[in-house]
Amino acid sequence: MANSLMKISDIKANPNNPRIIKDDKFKKLVESVKSFPEMLELRPIVVNKDMIILGGNMRFKACKEAWIKEIPVIIADNLTEEQEREFLIKDNVSGGEWDWDILANEWDKEELEEWGLDVQFDNKEEQKDISENIKEEYQILINCTNEVEQEEVFEKLEWYWLNVEIKII
Repeated sequence: MANSLMKISDIKANPNNPRIIKDDKFKKLVESVKSFPEMLELRPIVVNKDMIILGGNMRFKACKEAWIKEIPVIIADNLTEEQEREFLIKDNVSGGEWDWDILANEWDKEELEEWGLDVQFDNKEEQKDISENIKEEYQILINCTNEVEQEEVFEKLEWYWLNVEIKII
């Protein structure tokens, strides 16, 4: 493992990150990295050998929002793929909200519980089953001013198990 200061553009968000922070909590995180950048040195972003984030996805997103160009990272190049998956969960056991869809599709329930996560798949699956039985279809057009806003709206709608499709017009 090696510590370095890296260009934020060289780091990749983890597409399988099951943890999200929304709205006011995310705004507070952005303000935190702006007002206390030393925090990043004390708690650097952890990446694998391919520069994909294992720990610190939301801090990374907050740094991008704050226009920070370089951030401290720890390159965990000695972990197995299974250890990387385990780290992704164990690093996120507290704070923020879980993306239950990613957890349900990418992780084993027993493993998550073993790592200290209270798993709620069953409840969410029941909600999903109910929404799949609704036959009516509606379309709603939502105009977003930028990609970040579009992503936030998309995540909120998906949270309620709505079938969301993005179309560029």
